[in-house]
Amino acid sequence: MKGMVRLLSAWGIIGVVCGMLAVQAAEKEWQRAKGPLETRWAKDVSPANALPEYPRPQMARKDWKNLNGLWDYAITGKDDARPDSYEGKILVPYPIESALSGVMKRLDEKSRLWYRLMFEVPKEWSGRRVLLHFGGVDWEATVSVNGKEVGVHRGGYDGFDFDITDALKPKGRQELAVAVWDPTEGGQPRGKQVRKPGGIMYTPTSGLWRTVWIEPVPEASIADLKITPDLDAGVLRLTVAAKGTSDAHMIEAVALADGKEVARASGKAGVELALPIRDAKLWSPESPFLYDLKVTLKKDGNDVDSVGSYFGMRKIAVGKDEKGVTRLLLNGKFVFQIGPLDQGFWPDGIYTAPTDEALRYDIEMTRKLGMNMCRKHVKVEPERWYYWCDKLGLLVWQDMPSANNKTDEDRKQFETELKQLVMTHRNHPSIIMWVVFNEGWGQHDTERLTRWVKEMDPSRLVNNASGWADKKVGDVMDMHRYPGPGSPQPESERAAVLGEFGGLGLGVDGHTWAQKTWGYRGMDSRDQLSRQYVNLLRRVWALKDKPGLSAAVYTQTTDVETECNGLMTYDREMVKPDLEKAANANQGRLPPPPEIKVVVPTAEKEPMVWRYTFEKPADDWLKPDFDAGAWKEGPAGFGAKGTPGAVVRTEWKTPDIWLRREFTLGSEKLNVPQLQMHHDEDVEVYLNGVLAARVSGYTSEYDQFDINVKAEAALKAGKNVIAVHCHQTAGGQYIDVGIVDQK
Repeated sequence: MKGMVRLLSAWGIIGVVCGMLAVQAAEKEWQRAKGPLETRWAKDVSPANALPEYPRPQMARKDWKNLNGLWDYAITGKDDARPDSYEGKILVPYPIESALSGVMKRLDEKSRLWYRLMFEVPKEWSGRRVLLHFGGVDWEATVSVNGKEVGVHRGGYDGFDFDITDALKPKGRQELAVAVWDPTEGGQPRGKQVRKPGGIMYTPTSGLWRTVWIEPVPEASIADLKITPDLDAGVLRLTVAAKGTSDAHMIEAVALADGKEVARASGKAGVELALPIRDAKLWSPESPFLYDLKVTLKKDGNDVDSVGSYFGMRKIAVGKDEKGVTRLLLNGKFVFQIGPLDQGFWPDGIYTAPTDEALRYDIEMTRKLGMNMCRKHVKVEPERWYYWCDKLGLLVWQDMPSANNKTDEDRKQFETELKQLVMTHRNHPSIIMWVVFNEGWGQHDTERLTRWVKEMDPSRLVNNASGWADKKVGDVMDMHRYPGPGSPQPESERAAVLGEFGGLGLGVDGHTWAQKTWGYRGMDSRDQLSRQYVNLLRRVWALKDKPGLSAAVYTQTTDVETECNGLMTYDREMVKPDLEKAANANQGRLPPPPEIKVVVPTAEKEPMVWRYTFEKPADDWLKPDFDAGAWKEGPAGFGAKGTPGAVVRTEWKTPDIWLRREFTLGSEKLNVPQLQMHHDEDVEVYLNGVLAARVSGYTSEYDQFDINVKAEAALKAGKNVIAVHCHQTAGGQYIDVGIVDQK
C-alpha cells in the first residue's frame, strides 16, 4: 500500500510538473503586445486564466468547459479558402486589434480572420448533447467542427450557440474552426467602431471578443428563461423554453432568499408560471437584493436538466410625483437618476475587459462616485457586466448599438440585432430602459420601432432617441447639452431626461492613450475640474425641481483614446475630480453657491459696445497698446440669429471675428475672477495681452470659465484691455464675454 501511495504521489508530481511546463510553453507562445496604454489588470492576464469565470450567471449549469486561451489564427483574403497553416497564436477572447490578444492587428472588409482550436470533450459527458457557445463574435462567424460546418451567425453583440454533437469524433481531440468577416464600417450595428479612430470614435473590435465555452445537456433540456417581476401582483412570472420535451416533462421552479425557499411553482414548458413572492424584498440601488432561482426539468418525477439563475423584484414606470410632475418611478417612487455615459472601452482589451475584476471595478467606482445609474452607450456588454450591475445596484439605460441603416438590408439586420438585444437581456433587473437610437445615428421608422420594443418588453421604459431627434413617442423626452446642463419640459405621459451633458476634459500625463487629447470643455487642473463639476451638478439638481428633470447622464465614465472627458483616466488609475466632492454633488449634497459679482458685464441683459473686425489683424492685435481705431464698433453679442441661447445684437457670419474692449478696475483685489462667456465655437481670450483662456467647442448658454493665473496677475487697478478671437466652422455662431468674481 505504501508503495502504491508513493507511486500515486510520484504521478501527481509528474502531473504538476507537466502542467507547469505546459503553462510555460503557452507563455512563450504568447506575450501581450505593446499598446499605447494598459490597465493594472493586464499583468493578470495569461493563456491559463483568460476570463475563467462562468459567462452566463442567469442560466448557469454545473458542467461546462471554458475554451478561452491560445488559438491558432491567420488572416487571408475575404474569399480565400481556409488556410493550410496559421500565422501564430491569439489569446481568446481578446479581439485581434487589442494588445491582450498578443497580435494587435487591424482587420479590413477585404480580409477574413481564421481561428483554430484543438480541444477535448470530457469523457463523463458521454451520452449527452454538447453545445458550443460564443459570447460574442464581431461580426459574421462561420463555425466548423472537425471540418463540418455547424452554423453561421451574423451580429457582433449577441451570444449564440450550436449543437455540435453530431460533428464530434467518438473520442480524442476535436478541431474547432471559426472564420470571421468584419466590415467594420459596413451597414451592420457597430457603435463607435471605425477604421480611423479619432474624436468620439474609437478602435474597432473584430473576431472573438467574449468567452467561448462548451457544455453538455440531455436530449430534453432547458433552452431559455423569461423572468419578469410583477410587483403589483406580488409574483414572479417565469416562462421556461425547452428542447426535446414530451407531455411527460414538467418544469419545477424554486425561488430562494438567502438560501431559504420562499416560493415554488410547476407546470409545462412554454407556459407562464407564477411564483408568489410574499413581502418581497425590493431591488433598488440602495438595496440590490437578489433572489436565487433554481429551474429543473423533470420527467416521471426524476430530474432531467437543471439551471441556476436569479432575479430582482423591482418595477420601473412613468408616473406623477406628489406635485403632479411626470417622473421616472422606481418601485412606485421618484428616484432622481444620475450617472455616467459608459462607453465600455479598455486600452488593453478594446471591447473586452482584461479580467472580471476590471469589469466589476468600473461599476464599483460609479457607485462610489455617488451615482445610481449609467447609460451603456451604443455597446452591449458581456453578461457578467450586467450581473455586477444587478449585484451592486446600478440602474442601466441600454443603448442599441448604432448602425448606418441606409439600405433595406441594413435596416433588417438592425431589427434582427435589436430584437436579440431585448430578448437576451430582458432578465436583468438593472436594465430599466431600452434606447433605440442615439442622436439620430441611423435613425429611421422611429415610431414603429419604439412601439415594437415596448411590445416585446412592456416591463421596461423605451427611449425613442437619446438627443436631437425626438419623435414624441416612448416614455421619455431626452435632450443632449454640452457642457450644459439643460432640461426639456416634462409632458403629461413622458418624463424629461438629460441623456448627455458635461464633458469636462482633462488629460493626465502618464495616463493618456495619445499625446494630444481633447474634451468638450478643457480643464487646467484637477482642482478646476472638481470645482466646475460641482457647479454643473448644482445646476442639474436645480433642474430636478424646475422644470422637473428626472435623470441626467454625465459624459463620461472614463477617458477613451484621445477623448479625455472621463471621470477616470483611461487606465482607471485615477479618479480625476475629488472623489468626495463629486460623490456629494451627485447625491445632491452641495455646498452653498458662491456669491457672484459682475466685474465686466456681458451683453446678456444690456448691450455692451466693442471694437471688432472680420479681417485678420496684425499679430499685436491682442496687446494693450494696439490701436484698434480702424476697427468697426458695435454692441455685443456677435453672431447669427437662431444660435441657441444667443442674444445677437451685431450680425457675424464670417469664419472669424476679433474683438477688443477696455474696462476699468478699482483698487479692490478680486477673489476668484472668471470669464463669463457664451461662445460658438472655438475662442481665445486675452487680458492685457496675456492668454486668459482658450476653449474649444461651443456652449448654448452663458457659463463661467477659469482665468489663467498669469492673466489674472496681469489685471491691474485702472484701465485694462480684453481681447477676443472666436472661430466658427459650422452651424450656429456667437461670442460674448464678460468677467465675474466669486466671493
